[in-house]
Amino acid sequence: MERNKEIYKVTMVGGMVNVILLLFKFVAGIVGHSAAMVADAVHSLSDFVTDVIVIVFVHISGKPKDKSHDYGHGKYETLAMTIIGAALLAVAIGIVYGGVTKIIDWVGGEQLEAPGMLALWAALLSVVLKEGVYHYSMVKARELQSQAVEANAWHHRSDALSSVGTAIGIGGAIFLGQRWTVLDPVASVIVGLFIIKVAIFLLRDGIGDLMEQSLPDEVEAEILQLAGSVEGVCEPHDLCTRRIGNHYAIELHILMDGHITLCEAHDKASEVEDLLRQHYGNETHISVHVEPKED
Repeated sequence: MERNKEIYKVTMVGGMVNVILLLFKFVAGIVGHSAAMVADAVHSLSDFVTDVIVIVFVHISGKPKDKSHDYGHGKYETLAMTIIGAALLAVAIGIVYGGVTKIIDWVGGEQLEAPGMLALWAALLSVVLKEGVYHYSMVKARELQSQAVEANAWHHRSDALSSVGTAIGIGGAIFLGQRWTVLDPVASVIVGLFIIKVAIFLLRDGIGDLMEQSLPDEVEAEILQLAGSVEGVCEPHDLCTRRIGNHYAIELHILMDGHITLCEAHDKASEVEDLLRQHYGNETHISVHVEPKED
């Protein structure tokens, strides 16, 4: 429960920053006539929504295993990461569409209104605040080993970088004159494309874990090496791995001398399990199947 409280704390900090920024950005975008800033405001709104998603799903994922969930509820945290990725992708597509539409209008001869200084100040403030929240959230994500908090940290970073592009586009549209007002929607398109890239990575990892994707090859190689390092154990094989939230699930077969007693074989298998839990955490799900070694 202490872990969940820390996740809530981190998420609430980001949530408060998001509320302040989305209100300021919407006002600055509307008053300052900036499509890029309105797009940035929508991005901050999606950040706030995903903060709520993290709080709800982490609460569920922290529940212990029960009759209907023998492996616990860790997958809910992975589901939260996937939803964040999907929300990001939807927002990004909308941003790109809106920016391209304005660029097409400009090419067709329509005069775009230059954004105001308020929009530029909002973009610069967003860069500073969101980059700070990103670093804070990423440190906490590594401490807590939370996929959802890490995904949310990247969401903060994407907002900071999008605000950098927004600031450049707005600044160019303000200081370079009327003929360069198209830089504002151009900036919104660049921001949208960057967010799409981040969203695809989050969806790839989230969907991979939900579809029982195996752990990386280097992790599996390490598991086999650790299991084989126990005296009396040889040829660990038939390894199956996956993630359950922020924990690993490991199943493997090992060979032992077929003439030892059942108690000795059980103790050796338990030694393998203890070694793997020491390395990957006490919540690691481990199943070891013992087979007799041929003479």
